[in-house]
Amino acid sequence: MHPSGTYNPTEIHLAIHSSIMTILGYAVLLLGVVFFLFLGHWKRKQNSPITNWPVVGMVPGLIRNASQVYECTNRVLKHYGGTVEVKGPWFAGMDFIVTSDPMNIHYILSKNFPNYGKGPEIQEILEPLGDGILNSDSDWWTYQRKMMHSVIKNSKFELFLEKIVRQKVSNCLIPVLEHLSKQESEVDLQEVFKRFTFDNSCLMVLGFDPISLSVDFPKFTYVKAFDDMEAAVIYRHILPKWCWKFQRRLQLGQEKKLKKAWELFDGFLYKCISSKREELSRCRTQLEEAADFNLLTEYMMHEDKEGRMGGTDKFLRDTAFNLMAAGSDTVGSALTWFLWLVATHPSVETKILDEMRKNVMVKDDKKGACFGIKELDNLVYLHAALCEAFRLYPVIPFHPKTAVKADTLPSGHRVGPNGTIVIFLYAMGRMEELWGEDCLEYKPERWISEQGGIISVPSYKFSSFGGGPRSCLGKAMAFIQMKIVVSSILWNYHVQVVEGHPVLPSVSVVLQMKHGLKVKINKRMV
Repeated sequence: MHPSGTYNPTEIHLAIHSSIMTILGYAVLLLGVVFFLFLGHWKRKQNSPITNWPVVGMVPGLIRNASQVYECTNRVLKHYGGTVEVKGPWFAGMDFIVTSDPMNIHYILSKNFPNYGKGPEIQEILEPLGDGILNSDSDWWTYQRKMMHSVIKNSKFELFLEKIVRQKVSNCLIPVLEHLSKQESEVDLQEVFKRFTFDNSCLMVLGFDPISLSVDFPKFTYVKAFDDMEAAVIYRHILPKWCWKFQRRLQLGQEKKLKKAWELFDGFLYKCISSKREELSRCRTQLEEAADFNLLTEYMMHEDKEGRMGGTDKFLRDTAFNLMAAGSDTVGSALTWFLWLVATHPSVETKILDEMRKNVMVKDDKKGACFGIKELDNLVYLHAALCEAFRLYPVIPFHPKTAVKADTLPSGHRVGPNGTIVIFLYAMGRMEELWGEDCLEYKPERWISEQGGIISVPSYKFSSFGGGPRSCLGKAMAFIQMKIVVSSILWNYHVQVVEGHPVLPSVSVVLQMKHGLKVKINKRMV
């Protein structure tokens, strides 16, 4: 109360906020006590499938296994034959279906594609993506896909992509690794790749190089903002809708971080858009004739002639953000898992190097060699090793879908209107019926035919790049980048994982390592 006897509005706000937090604290404490009482029973059944309890559903089991959600879900799916109905609290509306059944996946992604999209709930969870291609449905998605296809199939684009990646490898990645090898110091390779792919994405999409990868590892607020948005999105996937919406309204926790990061990153994107518009208005002819270009400029040049949203700053912002989300952390994650697998499987590393020695011409005095895609195109074993890494560690581990109308899956499971289905890609690569008894082994040979070529695997069996009409347009781009990067690293350096370093997948939209990947970089004498 104010000394004059009146109430100060700020004090009232603080008092209300304090009361709300106290109530939430008691609620969390109560739930904690309830779950603690359940734990005694579960400890005796550690490996049993998650129990569907009255009222609270499967939530206690999900919480208990949160730190190992991928292996837990894989175990449950195996127990239930590839598809399971997950029950949330009866009052929360959190029921959904999880599947790794190839027939279900083929049905959802291809045969009955029109009935399964993002849906309004998932679109709201993925709110930072706006109306971009990764978060849209129906006609607007179709329009964007056609536009993106025409842009990336431009004859100049692959040349531009290769040039950007090779320049970043030669001018940034190799110098950083060379410095680390001389210093004989440990480094988080996941952080290296995160910075490398963020710089690449900025160059390809925005035509701007933030140079976040250098020997001094500078702090870069836009990289941190990007990470904070991704973390907030995964919380939205986990928490009940009412909970994160309540946090958004009061600006608490991850929702507060999301708003701050979103505003910061949008400021960065809109500044780039404004700069490109000015540049385009001054010298459109020169840009059209230039050998180099970026995707943002290309989109501006392809502004919709029919008066749709194609030319607005909002459309360009959503497009740029979606392209960066699709091509930054995803490629960085794939590189991290691949290098870890190769580092822990010396025979695979040896075979990759032997194949390079036989097929790639390198001058004796060529230090820090960085190879072009034509040189790497005929490296079958390298391609197989990358496919095998994607099988075991898909960069997008789960893929949520929403049914437009009620439906029955090939497995017999009923889906209600607006029902959620989660395609669990992580489990697909660990199914014995698909990949054999050795499905948990890292074995590139499974991708190579008796004739020595790459075996073609249908997308409903290997769905790391999606399938059906919504299959990933950037698949070829991802392989180009990864082949250039990993061939340059393995040819010049030996990556040694620090002894005792724990390697576990984090619970995130993109499958990253929970503790990073601590390694030592040793100069290779080729």
